[in-house]
Amino acid sequence: MARKTTTAGHEPGANTTGEEVKPARRSRSRQPGSIQGYETDQGKRWRFQIYVLKDPEYPEMGSRRLTRSGFTSTDEANDALQEALKQRKQNEKFGNKVPTVGVYADEWAAGLKLAASTIKGYKKIIRNHIKPQLGTLRLDKLTATRIARHYRDLEDHGRKDEYGKGKPLSANSVHKVHVVLGAILDAAIDDGHLTVNPAKKKRTVKAPTTSEVRAQKPEIVTWTAEQLQTFLTWNRDEREDELYPLWRLIAYTGMRRSEALALKWSDLNIKTMRVSIRRAVDTDDWTKTKTTKTGNARVIDVDEDTLKVLASYKVARAELSFTLAKADAYVFGDDDGKLRSPDAMTSRWDRRMNWLTKKYDTMNRVTIKGLRHTHATLLLELGEHPKVVQERLGHSTITTTMNIYSHVTPTMQRSAVDRFANHLRGT
Repeated sequence: MARKTTTAGHEPGANTTGEEVKPARRSRSRQPGSIQGYETDQGKRWRFQIYVLKDPEYPEMGSRRLTRSGFTSTDEANDALQEALKQRKQNEKFGNKVPTVGVYADEWAAGLKLAASTIKGYKKIIRNHIKPQLGTLRLDKLTATRIARHYRDLEDHGRKDEYGKGKPLSANSVHKVHVVLGAILDAAIDDGHLTVNPAKKKRTVKAPTTSEVRAQKPEIVTWTAEQLQTFLTWNRDEREDELYPLWRLIAYTGMRRSEALALKWSDLNIKTMRVSIRRAVDTDDWTKTKTTKTGNARVIDVDEDTLKVLASYKVARAELSFTLAKADAYVFGDDDGKLRSPDAMTSRWDRRMNWLTKKYDTMNRVTIKGLRHTHATLLLELGEHPKVVQERLGHSTITTTMNIYSHVTPTMQRSAVDRFANHLRGT
């Protein structure tokens, strides 16, 4: 009986010597296209992507990614994709249908994989400061000169908020617009819509510099040690504030508002006198938590008296309900054990500032973040190493810490000079 063979005369996956043959890897330019959905203000849309030769007559130039978007259904996107695949197979040259800045900016934002709050901020910048002025322009028609004029317009009358509409936009805000627009145009290069990024032509665009941004930053308002003590004593003894442990913890550790509200009893270690900061309340959906701002957990030391305050607070919580004092319960949760809204805490803080400043002429208003700033400022004024302050605050770099608290530098220099002179005098 004749043996059955394959058309090639041997088994699939093997050569004539019997060795297994690995299938040849297909080049990226020959991969079938993909279809993805994305959200827009007008509802869900679809786009397809395939890789095509930059120029079929010169294949050595390599491939580029071709994207078509704005389809209202997967069937519509698939029909267009099949037509594009047919064109690619026939080695037809693709015309690069360049989208407008507005359409492409929305598509870019829909594809981001970042923290929800970050994406929300980018979309707000696109909605307020990119699409109204540049949105109808085709990407390849956006010039460095037009971008420069746009930045000058923003600096002159760019604010969109209710209380400052039509007033100048700060250098910091214009810089953020520049960063987002630059990222969008970089992506447009990757997608084959542009060859250069006009926002990076520095001689023409002239976005706000780091020094200009820093010069316009509002002055940080903090309390002196005496003022902080006045507040804490008044808040504990006179107001008998149930949230006194929260205000004290922020003031004595420098942790962020959202980090303090996300603390669990299991994060406190009484024996080592440390607290682990592992999460923060998500300000976009305060019923949930997220990672800290830098994405990293940190462990910081806490003084004995503050730990005693927290221990007493835990007893009070247990008297309300035993579950409120369990290890996995939130330290500063509401009476049902749920997370508190950061904005609600800010409102409650503001009311306390109203009461405080009416009672004491010597007390100025600070924000909740001002408690954090006060903690850092007092440590630096006491001569503590900036690296320690950075670790306590959870800044990603020491440069961030020193840029924020540059106002403390003169005090630090005076202390350093005095210590140096005293050392040489032998005192």
